[in-house]
Amino acid sequence: MEILSKIIELIIYTLIGIVFCFIGYKITEKIYKKSFNLTEEIDNNNKAVGIMISGMFIAIGILMSGVL
Repeated sequence: MEILSKIIELIIYTLIGIVFCFIGYKITEKIYKKSFNLTEEIDNNNKAVGIMISGMFIAIGILMSGVL
């Protein structure tokens, strides 16, 4: 039973992490919308935008690990 509860807890935290990363991406996309479109730049293989977004996801993960 303890393993099952840990698996459920892991799934919940994973879903929360994905939701926060999605929200952070959308907020960043709205901030930079006037300059350029993040999704188009990632599709065009712009490495700088990819590094920026991955850094943002890592930062959100570190903040979430401290909070949860």
